[in-house]
Amino acid sequence: MMETFLPPYMGIRDTDVNMLGDSLAGQTILLGVSGGIAAVDSIRLARELRRHGAVVRVAITHSAQRIITPLAVEWATQGEVITGWDGNMEILDEVDGVLVAPATRNTMASYVHGLQHGPLLMALSVARSRNCPVMMIPSMHLDLAKDPVTDELVEEVRRNGINVFWGEEEEGKRKTPHHEEIVARFAHHMNCGKPKRKDVVVTLGATRSAIDDIRYVQNSSSGATGFAIADCLYRHGHDVTCVVGVTSVAIPKWLPLTLKAPEPDAMLRELKALAKDSIDAWIHTAAVLDYLVSKPAEGKIASKQGSLNIELIEGEKHIEALKDTCQNAVRIGFKLESCVKQIDLIYRATAQIEKAGMTAVIANRLEDLDDEDKPRGYLVDSLGSHFILENTFKMCEAIRTFVERGN
Repeated sequence: MMETFLPPYMGIRDTDVNMLGDSLAGQTILLGVSGGIAAVDSIRLARELRRHGAVVRVAITHSAQRIITPLAVEWATQGEVITGWDGNMEILDEVDGVLVAPATRNTMASYVHGLQHGPLLMALSVARSRNCPVMMIPSMHLDLAKDPVTDELVEEVRRNGINVFWGEEEEGKRKTPHHEEIVARFAHHMNCGKPKRKDVVVTLGATRSAIDDIRYVQNSSSGATGFAIADCLYRHGHDVTCVVGVTSVAIPKWLPLTLKAPEPDAMLRELKALAKDSIDAWIHTAAVLDYLVSKPAEGKIASKQGSLNIELIEGEKHIEALKDTCQNAVRIGFKLESCVKQIDLIYRATAQIEKAGMTAVIANRLEDLDDEDKPRGYLVDSLGSHFILENTFKMCEAIRTFVERGN
């Protein structure tokens, strides 16, 4: 059963989690915990899986039980934990995907050679016979990770269709990645084989125009909305490319391709280059400058020279420049206005759809952005119909619906 989405401020029980997404909703995930010291992270990992809708079952090896107790794992998952052959093996038939973290070299070697010395190896054999998605997260000392035998084992595991994801080198070890990154990558692995997965480009962040080599004119955008949309689409299995301007939030490490383009012209060049490929959907969340500095000065303009007059010229509208090239793709834009009534906001969004050939536009009023009692925005489609988007989650889901439906 999928857990209820609860706002962070609402009181929840100690065993509950705040739902952050639904990319694993309705899916039963077997979390395999083998005997590396990274087994201590299984509590955080199990709860993160639940935050994205997964029903979690666990198979924990005898070696791992020396590091973390089955009781602690059961608390984190609120599900069954198999510790030996006397466990409920029937739950292996309910599994939609398997995540092994940490995956020791012994576990990988046993899998490659078909050994069955525990429920986790049995689960991996069942997954192989059912073509069930599996991801392994190795964690070991650097000397062992660089052993040629380890490379051979990993390659053989991958030939069996398992996604093996290594963490970064740190303190002489290949450590387990952060639990948020693991679950994001695992969700993508679970969903990328589903029908209607698309190639999507998301633009995000602010853009700027140079005054001289030191100073610039820049608009305001953190990039948080664009990253939230890209993250949602990625977790649901879509192939996402981000074209990123200036941001004040961290780029999620798991997004596969992010192209930096802080100036409007540079961003448009990147978009035109990407348009040569078969892109299925374009999400334009970037705050592109309407006015650019006409003639940036070379070097640094000296200070204390009195008033400085800067000529601004109108910049090119990206969504209009791409209208003909991307006419067969899903195209969703964002429209921000101020000091207008809701009816005028909807009208201007509809006009943007018609002028730029958009599929839909998400419209906002500047005055409403920081008001928790106001909706996140209004989704306006090409027919002029509009729908209230209560929060960022609803906005991401609406965009994903357009992407998967196609143009």
